[in-house]
Amino acid sequence: MSVISEDSVRGGSLFKDLSADNDDWEPTEIESLCMNCYKNGTTRLLLTKIPFFKEIIVSSFSCPHCCWSNTEIQSAGRIQDQGICYTLKVKTKKDLNREVVKADSATTRIPEVDFEIPPFTQKGALSTIEGLLDRAVAGLEQEQPVRRATHPEVADKIDEFIQKLKKLKEVESEFTLVIEDPSGNSFVENPVAPQKDEALTVSRFKRTVEQDIQLGLRAEDDPGEGEGADEEPASGELDAMRNEVLVFNTNCSMCNAPASTNMKLVQIPHFKEVIIMATNCDSCGHRTNEVKSGGATEELGTKMTLHVTDPSDMTRDVLKSETCSVLIPELEFELGMAAVGGKFTTLEGLLKDIKDLIVSRNPFICGDSGTSDQMQKLQEFGEKIDKIIAGEMDVHIVLDDPAGNSYLQNVYAPEEDPEITTEKYTRTFEQNEDLGLNDMKTEGYGEEK
Repeated sequence: MSVISEDSVRGGSLFKDLSADNDDWEPTEIESLCMNCYKNGTTRLLLTKIPFFKEIIVSSFSCPHCCWSNTEIQSAGRIQDQGICYTLKVKTKKDLNREVVKADSATTRIPEVDFEIPPFTQKGALSTIEGLLDRAVAGLEQEQPVRRATHPEVADKIDEFIQKLKKLKEVESEFTLVIEDPSGNSFVENPVAPQKDEALTVSRFKRTVEQDIQLGLRAEDDPGEGEGADEEPASGELDAMRNEVLVFNTNCSMCNAPASTNMKLVQIPHFKEVIIMATNCDSCGHRTNEVKSGGATEELGTKMTLHVTDPSDMTRDVLKSETCSVLIPELEFELGMAAVGGKFTTLEGLLKDIKDLIVSRNPFICGDSGTSDQMQKLQEFGEKIDKIIAGEMDVHIVLDDPAGNSYLQNVYAPEEDPEITTEKYTRTFEQNEDLGLNDMKTEGYGEEK
C-alpha cells in the first residue's frame, strides 16, 4: 500500500503516467464504509494521467463481506477553455465497443428513446458505450422493488423503458448518442484514427453563466457578462499591448503547476493582427502557444492548399486558427477544427503537433486498451508524417478555415506563390452555426463561389 507523503507533493507531481513498467507506483488503500452492507471495505485510489484527459483519480471499492464493488473516476486536471459535444451515430454492435471517458459534468442523451442523464447525477466513468447503457439500466433497476410496492404503475413504465435500453444493445436500428460536457474533459474513441470518423461529430461551445457556476468557475452572485463586458479596448490600451508583452499567472495544462502566460499583439505581414499567448512551465518543461484572431470573422471562408515539393517548405510560417481544419488527402487524414486550438508555428511544427496528437498522446491506442492492428496503423501514420517532414513524400496540405482567419506564408511575396492555391467560399448554414453566427442563418448559404 502506498501513502501520499509531504515529500512527494513537494518533490514533484502526484499524478504519474500510467505504465505497466512502473512497479513503484501503487494504489493508495483506504478503509471505508460499504454502502451496501454498512461494513468496512477497502477503497483503492490511483492518481494517474491519461493523455487528453489530463490528471484523473481512479477509485475502486470492494467489500469482502457482501462482495459489492464499485469503480469511478474523477477529473483532477484543469477545466478546458470551452465545452465539448460528441454526437455519435451508433450503427453496428461494433460501435458499442468504443471507449468513452465521461466526466461527471457531462450530459448523456439518446434522443431516439427520450433518454437523458443530467450532469452531476453520476460519477465520471471510463467505459464503453455498452458499459454506459448497462450502467443506466442498473441505475433504473436499483429502486424497482421499492417502486413495485409503492407505485406499481410507475414501476411498469420504467420496466418498459429498461427494455428499450436493453434493445439498443442489439442495434437493430441506428440510434444517436450525445455526450455534452461543459468542462471539455469527456472523450469518445475514434477507432479509425488517423482517418476522419464519419459517424462521430465533435463540436466545441462557449459555456453559459449557469454552467460556469455549476463547475465552480463563477460565484452564484457574479452577474456574468454585464454592461460594458463587450466594450473594445481604447486606442491607447491597444497601442500599449502592441508595444509590450503582458504577463499573467495561470496553471500548466499538463502538470497543473503554477506557470506564467505571455500575451502579445503581433502583426503578421500580408495578413492581419493576431494575439499570441505562450505558456512555459518551469516544473515539467511543457511549452504551449495559442493564437487568437485579433479581428472579426471574415465574410468568406478560406481554403488554402500547399503542394509540398521541397524540405524547405517545412520552414513556412503557419497560423492555424481554432476554427481551421487540416487535411492531407494523400493520407486520407483530416484534423477537425475542434481537435486543437489556434497555433502560430512552422509547417514542420504543425506536422509534429499532429503526429504527437494522433499517435503519441492517443488515450485509446496506448496501453492495454490498444490492439496490435490499431497501434501498427498509428505507427505507420507517424512514419509517413516523418517522411513528409523530410521531404520524401509528395503531398498536399490543406488548411480549411470557414472563419477566414488562418494564414500560410507565401515565400514569394508580394508575387503569387506557385505552390499555394487559395479559394474563397461562402459558408454553409452548418458552418455559420458552428461559428456561432446565428444572426447569419439565412437561406442561400452553401453555394460555393
